[in-house]
Amino acid sequence: MTDAGAPPNPDSAGPAGNAPYRVLARKYRPSSFDDLIGQEAVVRTVSNAFETGRIPQAWILTGVRGVGKTTTARILARALNYEMPNGSVQGPTIHMPTLGVHCQAIMESRHMDVLEMDAASHTGVDDVRQINDSVRYAPASARYKVYIIDEVHMLSTAAFNAFLKTLEEPPEHAKFVFATTEIRKVPVTVLSRCQRFDLRRVEADVLMKHLANIAAKESVEIEPEALGIIARAAEGSVRDSLSLLDQAIAHAAGPVKADAVRQMLGLADRTRVIDLFDSLVRGDIAAAFKEFRDQYDVGADPIVVLSDLAEFVNFVTRVKVVPPTADNVAYGETERVRAKDFASKISMRVLSRMWQMLLKGIAEVQAATRPAAAAEMVLVRIAYVADLPTPDEAIRMLEQNGGGSPVVSGGSAARSTPSAPVASAAPVRMATSSPSSFGGGAARPQMAAPAPDPQGAAPQLRITSFTQLVALAGQKRDLLTKGALEGDMRLVRFEEGRLEVALEPNASKTMISELAKKFELWTGRRWTVIVSNEQGQPTLRSVNQAAKQEHARTAEADPRVQEVLSRFPGAKVVEVRRLAPETPESNINADYGSDDPLDGSDGDDL
Repeated sequence: MTDAGAPPNPDSAGPAGNAPYRVLARKYRPSSFDDLIGQEAVVRTVSNAFETGRIPQAWILTGVRGVGKTTTARILARALNYEMPNGSVQGPTIHMPTLGVHCQAIMESRHMDVLEMDAASHTGVDDVRQINDSVRYAPASARYKVYIIDEVHMLSTAAFNAFLKTLEEPPEHAKFVFATTEIRKVPVTVLSRCQRFDLRRVEADVLMKHLANIAAKESVEIEPEALGIIARAAEGSVRDSLSLLDQAIAHAAGPVKADAVRQMLGLADRTRVIDLFDSLVRGDIAAAFKEFRDQYDVGADPIVVLSDLAEFVNFVTRVKVVPPTADNVAYGETERVRAKDFASKISMRVLSRMWQMLLKGIAEVQAATRPAAAAEMVLVRIAYVADLPTPDEAIRMLEQNGGGSPVVSGGSAARSTPSAPVASAAPVRMATSSPSSFGGGAARPQMAAPAPDPQGAAPQLRITSFTQLVALAGQKRDLLTKGALEGDMRLVRFEEGRLEVALEPNASKTMISELAKKFELWTGRRWTVIVSNEQGQPTLRSVNQAAKQEHARTAEADPRVQEVLSRFPGAKVVEVRRLAPETPESNINADYGSDDPLDGSDGDDL
């Protein structure tokens, strides 16, 4: 991973040498663009920029920890100042086959023209002012002055503001390279002045090849499965993977085995995790208990066991959705073969249910005073529901056994069919399903096109009940008025053109003065709205809620519903709706039903 022309690394002397040991993450840190792994897009963009001379004044590198942000910044500084002793290279280049005049000092962070600053410990305006003062002076020996600022998001707001002018119009000899893990904390004014590169996580199979090459250079024998475990545990971070490899080599004190790596990381044996998964999907609680206890007795953490189990559920799901996922060499042969088998047999609903229960169970185990007992109860729940049918499967079973539809109407009578609209020659009037009803289905305004009055008089709309008035407000899409009529007013008396109501304690007093004007505008005749001191009838909303509760009680008493509830302990009837055939009325209801809680269709089917 080092340059071909680099001098012998003193670290290669090993334990017998005089040089102190350096960790693998530092020893094999990339020194050129050829050494970067998993960042092909960044290398291609920088290469094209250098070849065409379109080099920006500032870069900002972002990504998770350990993907190479600071290392890439140093490589950029080296490429900008690459110069051979014989002067054969006249400008910036990404092709650096051997060490140049400035390369060694830049990679070791001791070059006087390449300034590295940690913004986490230099957050103030004074630190930025020093950069602003020094940037005016030409470089001492290199081609460019390069300022590398790590964790730039840690700068204060005042420091960012002090940076803006210099960052927008720096001298021709100055370049800036910023690195951050929190790109959203960097002000937009700074981002707009920089060319942004997002360094991606390195894929597990790429990390495995990289680790295998380093293990070969270190003369360390390591199992491929162990490499896969380390690569997955690193979660795309090259530095983390090298640190884990360093730790695994020290832990094994010889050939690195997969079992030793699992023990080091506190992971459960993958084969035993798969066996636990197999017991759960078969609903064998006793076998699942025994397998979990065996793992716990040898030192496995209950949370880790459940986390590994959730990871395998996710892997099986991905194999089911995208079968080529099973060819990922980052997973062991046993995992891949058995995941294929499970994916072909287990439904997506079962896998999704296991995933949800594991996520909730892991949180419970983390908060429990006895994690092992809590983990066992999570396994009990998963195994218990493994062979339970899903709701649609239960309905199909009921249909096959009972021969009838499992849909329950809640015991309500079917909605009556409204009167047909009147002929177009007649005056406009209201057709209702129950004109005298107060708490039943709301009357729907059925309007026919008014015939032209020969004398030019404005057509009038007849309203014969309070429910018709509420329905009219819904048709006019005046939801505020409709809500007030339903929930804030108790009907005392109703006559055509006159409404007398009692108000709820929380009702708005200003609404009353506007009702008469709205009713007159909607119906074409004068209205009087009076506030009474009498008790009045219950509000339409309370009547509707009582009807819904009665429907729910009726539905729960149905034998078919009771059979469904018995198959799903803890389930309850939440809502009852009525399934109505497609009729001209249903088309009208589709237009206004969502706004009318008085309509029976809002709460009448299961």
